[in-house]
Amino acid sequence: MQNVTRRHSFIIAAAMGLGALAPRAARAAAETGIDDMIAKIAKGRRPGRSAVTLDLPEIAENGNSVPITVKVTSPMTEQLYVARIVIIAEANPTPTAATFSLTPLSGRAEVSTRIRLAQTQTVSAIAEMSDGSIEMDKKTVKVTAGGCGG
Repeated sequence: MQNVTRRHSFIIAAAMGLGALAPRAARAAAETGIDDMIAKIAKGRRPGRSAVTLDLPEIAENGNSVPITVKVTSPMTEQLYVARIVIIAEANPTPTAATFSLTPLSGRAEVSTRIRLAQTQTVSAIAEMSDGSIEMDKKTVKVTAGGCGG
């Protein structure tokens, strides 16, 4: 067994200190990343807030499986339809929880799924319309147990 020198002790302490800072840095990067993700989807367009309805529980007892439904008011015709719906879970290790592509043949602009939430966080649903406009809704979900990291 090797003797632990002061140098080794210092290196271990420094590594532990950096390890404690890493989650904070990752969280800050993720917050910036969310804004960047929304900006990338919006491509400079300002999202409207009236056409998207995000339905999910205010409190999720199990973060491993949170039901979510996104409804978008749209005629779903060849002239105007929802082309894409993106669900973003801001505090997850991989924020893009789901992406759905739709066409006028989809009939309704409504999707339902279950997503995994790492912790209490804001979930966003962004709908990109065929005319290039963007609609969005956000809701905060309190996660009481489990998830994709805890």
